[in-house]
Amino acid sequence: MKHAACSILTALLLAPGASAQGLVFSVAPEASTVAFSLGATMHTVQGTFHVQQGSVRFEPGAPGLSGSIVVAAASGRSGNGIRDRKMTSKILEEARFPDISFAPARYQGALAASGDSEILVTGVFTLLGNAHDLTVPMQIHIEGTGLTAKARFTVPYVQWGVKDPSLLVVRVAKEVEIRLSLQGTLAPAD
Repeated sequence: MKHAACSILTALLLAPGASAQGLVFSVAPEASTVAFSLGATMHTVQGTFHVQQGSVRFEPGAPGLSGSIVVAAASGRSGNGIRDRKMTSKILEEARFPDISFAPARYQGALAASGDSEILVTGVFTLLGNAHDLTVPMQIHIEGTGLTAKARFTVPYVQWGVKDPSLLVVRVAKEVEIRLSLQGTLAPAD
């Protein structure tokens, strides 16, 4: 019964007539993950980054979004301490640019009041202090007041000005694949 009441409340909040009431998706950092895969000579480097914080506000029935998802640049881990220190300090310059962020601005597609939806989210991805427009396909699942957002996309990091980590004998791909899973809660905006 409690689940049904939450689903009904969520459906009412997301209904087009409720557009005067904004909603906020608050990310739970401990339940969220940012995984990466980077092709290299004879192997693929895989690892994770830590989501520091995140919240996204939207008006049901309107395409606008605001807020941000923030990842700690120093939190990159691939299972190799030497490589990780080079990645965070020399490549991502975490002392100068401690945050990597995505600020969504709008979405395309239909966002269901409950269950699954597929949308395209467009926003600004900030890396090394430089802003880049990015559109990301996202799968959204809403159940009661819980929301999960998943995405898989590539970042052309070398094109965006990040140092190429390739060495003389070890060549590294110029794009990194990101797998994002954000979990959190959905509530009326204040």
